Amino acid sequence: MPSARGRNLTFTEEARRAQLVDVTIQLVAEHGYAATSLGRIAESAGITKAGVLYHFPSKQALVSAAHARVVSRVVAEVGAAVEAAGPAEAPAAYIRTMISHLHDHPHHVRMLIEAVTSTQSAVDSAERWRVVADLLATARDARGIAGELDLRSAALILGGGIDSIVAESLRDPAYDASAAAELLVGLVENGLLS
Repeated sequence: MPSARGRNLTFTEEARRAQLVDVTIQLVAEHGYAATSLGRIAESAGITKAGVLYHFPSKQALVSAAHARVVSRVVAEVGAAVEAAGPAEAPAAYIRTMISHLHDHPHHVRMLIEAVTSTQSAVDSAERWRVVADLLATARDARGIAGELDLRSAALILGGGIDSIVAESLRDPAYDASAAAELLVGLVENGLLS
């Protein structure tokens, strides 16, 4: 992996960068973006602030790297499940895996929320709903379902359902997110895919 200085990173540098990203995910999730300073990150990683800045030019660059890591992990897990399920069952796989991953990785949820709400990065909500709309359209085609469906609205509603289930499971650890996921799958199956 090339560094900002244009050379390949050493194994030690890659490991330190990975540690800093992991520490940042944890701290942002636990304390929020505003309370996660470079000094706090350095202290948690056991290095100096200058050591953090050697690997990342700014707090924003480090938070961006942490956000990218979380997104990458979610996309990899959900993408693999969707691909394995096939076109007709992809929406159900998406729902189950997304809820399961976010339920099992609460730091990821909080990192995603903080990265979107606490920074000046422009997040394109269409990027998320288009993926879901495409899954729904492909599933409908695979099942031979004709007729018009407002895919954008359906995808936004589905995304809102997932977000609400995950938020409730974070608020109440006793909440059965798996059962809620199955209820949402049933609603999608009966309302959009039959």
